[in-house]
Order: sequence, then C-alpha cells, then structure tokens
Amino acid sequence: MITRTLTLVGAASALALGMAACTETEQERTEARAEQAGDKVGDAAAQAGEVIESGAMKAARAVEEGAGKLANKLEENQAEAAAEGREGAVNPATGERVE
Repeated sequence: MITRTLTLVGAASALALGMAACTETEQERTEARAEQAGDKVGDAAAQAGEVIESGAMKAARAVEEGAGKLANKLEENQAEAAAEGREGAVNPATGERVE
C-alpha cells in the first residue's frame, strides 16, 4: 500500500518535471496524467488513514475491555479484603475504608 503510494507520488513528480520540455499537447496530456496520479495518491492516503483509524479503534477497545476486567478483579479483591476486615481495604459497596 505504502509502496504503491510512493510510486504514484514519484510518477506525479516525474510527470510534473517533464512538462517543461514538452509541446503544448504533450503538456496537456502530462497534466491530465499528473491529475489522475494525484487522485490515486489522495485515494491511497485516505484508505491508509482508514486502516490506521480502524487499528487504533480496535486497540482502544482492547484497552477498555482489559481495564474493565482489571477493575472488576480489583473490586472483588477489595470486597473480600474488606469482608475479612483487613486494614486499608475499601468496601466497594460503601466506599468505606477498613481501619
């Protein structure tokens, strides 16, 4: 994907540089090709952005899910510790610390 994008950027650059030495007809054809290449680069960049955003979304969901599981486990541990009367534990149901 990135290689294709770089190839298209290179092609567009080469076409733009070649315009200086061409006839008017060749310049118009070169401009049209450069525009098409630019469109392809824009499309490829947009697609790459979507892939990156999708990956970030999946990572955020995984972190959120992991954090939720961890919070549940810690809450269970604190409830158990508070029920046993261990100092410093906080009863999750009341928010009160055992002293």
